Amino acid sequence: MIGISKRIGNVAYELEQLQELAAVYPVFHILMLKKCMGYPLLIRPTEDIGIKDSLSYKEIPVQILDRQFHKLRIKEVASAKVLWRNQFVEEAT
Repeated sequence: MIGISKRIGNVAYELEQLQELAAVYPVFHILMLKKCMGYPLLIRPTEDIGIKDSLSYKEIPVQILDRQFHKLRIKEVASAKVLWRNQFVEEAT
């Protein structure tokens, strides 16, 4: 579990880091942090995600969960809710 190691100024914190994330700068603005209750089913090993050396990964769509059409003044706009490879249904966008 990653925790806060020290406070830097009024709005930044330095985080303790895992070894596989050593290339990531450890200081984050307070607005970038969320409280985590440590739900074990949400923890995913980085090997499963396939993080590259550049700390990026390719998101692959798995399934379209929902489609909607929004009527604007002069046109219709379609939107779709997509389930991505490394996410749960609740996290679909």
